[in-house]
Amino acid sequence: MDAFTIVVDSSCDLLPGSIKGHDLEILPMPYDLDGQTHELGYWQEISAKEYYAALRNGRVAKTTLINFNSFATAFTKFAEQGQEALFLILSSGLSSTCQNAEMALREVKAAYPNCNIHVIDSLSAAIGHGMLALLAAQKRDEGLSVAETAAWIEEKKHTCFAFFTVDDLMYLHRGGRLNKLSAVAGAALNIKPLLNIAPNGTLALKDKVRGRKMALKLLVSQIERSIAPGVTLNTVVINHTDCEEDAWAVASMIKETHNVRDVSVMMMGPIIGAHLGPGAIAVAFEADMTREEYEQKFYGGK
Repeated sequence: MDAFTIVVDSSCDLLPGSIKGHDLEILPMPYDLDGQTHELGYWQEISAKEYYAALRNGRVAKTTLINFNSFATAFTKFAEQGQEALFLILSSGLSSTCQNAEMALREVKAAYPNCNIHVIDSLSAAIGHGMLALLAAQKRDEGLSVAETAAWIEEKKHTCFAFFTVDDLMYLHRGGRLNKLSAVAGAALNIKPLLNIAPNGTLALKDKVRGRKMALKLLVSQIERSIAPGVTLNTVVINHTDCEEDAWAVASMIKETHNVRDVSVMMMGPIIGAHLGPGAIAVAFEADMTREEYEQKFYGGK
């Protein structure tokens, strides 16, 4: 039997070369920029520079979840052709997209009970989500079945961490994750947050500091918190929303303080970027502990 297909939605921020090179398929997640809908993924219809310049100039981007019908159509195609597939979806804590996928799969399985399609809630976003897709592709290429890969990813997703800081709190306010008073006060005091993707897949505030430099140092320190001393990390990926100089500064700090085989920097895509705004930086990596253990150790499970 041919190897199964891995499908990931376009919020994953994987570069086109990685998508092609790892034999992945992308399910587009639309977004709207001032009334113009963009259907394709990572900067295929508008450049990153144009997009983030538009946001800085006050234009508003809105994201749209992938609906039930889109998933039902995709699942039916695989079922009719007898092809196996694994769909890795943006965190259910950030979007209803995964719930739509799960509902559509139940309906398709009722019509095609022998179909072998798996939907996984990544409990992550941006390149943290993308890292899981690459790990799934690695396991597939090692010869694991679709069911074995799905089970492995269900475990692995709890040790894939993603931490964020943003430059402008008003984007979190627009997304309903921060009230306006806090956003205005934070901006006036130059407060920068440390956020992560919590175990339940939501975006959570973990700490806050004054000033950009302190925020970047705090971001890097989370790696030390979550890995054993002397451990060599395979991969650290830094996502940014048009602040490449700061992203490379973070990369340099990580290389100076940790043993890492590969540190890469890439632009964050338009989906998550719409909610974090220009100047955001994310760091994704595999840790020695689970997210649940991290929360319990440093935040009492909160």
